[in-house]
Amino acid sequence: MQGVKTSATPSLPRVGVLLVNLGTPDTADAEGVRVYLKEFLSDRRVIEDQGLLWKIILNGIILRRRPRIKARDYQKIWNNENNESPLKTITRSQAEKLASAIADQKHVAVEWAMRYGNPSIRSGIEALTARGCDRLLLVPLYPQYSAATSATVCDEAFRVLASLRAQPTLRVSPPYYDDPNYIEALAVSVNAHLATLPFEPELILASYHGMPKSYVDAGDPYPAQCAATTEALRERLGLDNSKLLMTFQSRFGNEEWLQPYTDKTVERLAKEGIKRLAVVMPGFSADCLETLEEIAGENAEIFKHHGGEQFSAITCLNDSASGMDVIRQLVLRELQGWI
Repeated sequence: MQGVKTSATPSLPRVGVLLVNLGTPDTADAEGVRVYLKEFLSDRRVIEDQGLLWKIILNGIILRRRPRIKARDYQKIWNNENNESPLKTITRSQAEKLASAIADQKHVAVEWAMRYGNPSIRSGIEALTARGCDRLLLVPLYPQYSAATSATVCDEAFRVLASLRAQPTLRVSPPYYDDPNYIEALAVSVNAHLATLPFEPELILASYHGMPKSYVDAGDPYPAQCAATTEALRERLGLDNSKLLMTFQSRFGNEEWLQPYTDKTVERLAKEGIKRLAVVMPGFSADCLETLEEIAGENAEIFKHHGGEQFSAITCLNDSASGMDVIRQLVLRELQGWI
């Protein structure tokens, strides 16, 4: 891996851990975003109807207009020092810190990848097998499962394995939406963030990435797992459902998505007289465009435009001590019997 090295113990089987997050453009310009969006929106797990009409819309409309708009959004949050998105910076750091945290497991190697963009899942698997790993633990960094996130990570990993003569044995870590370590880390993060604010929020939104309602009707368990996370976090923070609300963000297109919508809820609360609001995003393991620009930027503007006064987006767990403890314990649990 880039910067992460683990020495092998010859007498033990070599085990690889691959952390995977959603993805990011390689560059914060229209062309970089276009390449990324084409890969992302061509995935049948993301847009299930990949028929002729969708291909016309994607290539004739979306990929002509949207890359310029989203490139401006990426430029607002871009890590200019490393010339990369914050998601890439954070995911790399998570992998490096995980490797350090389990360094006593001398035969375990750690890599990281993006489902869309670079470094690819193929490059991660190839790097691990090149280092002698004959057993792989795939870790989708999504607390809640959905077919459009966790499942498509598995799809791509299976495609890569299908091309290998000598396939490593594969395990996939499960979603951790109600893991006590995860809920505790969220609560610690929320309380630590609130302690730094010059105001006390009147209520908190727990905002999750949305999905089309039709996907849920077809059997996706994602909203139920989001609700379980929210309820566990309410209980841990000692808040009722009027003080910690669950909403869904980032809808796309004209189809009905999971409700209530985050932006519409932010607008409504401001109009109803709520002046102080905080938002936590428990569906994201690392800050990215959807947290840094959409919530901390766009939704803060919506809130203040409609009468709100003080707004704060609570940072994701990222590579914090508590966030890394969640990942470390998850990995060590799923590696039992291999280490």
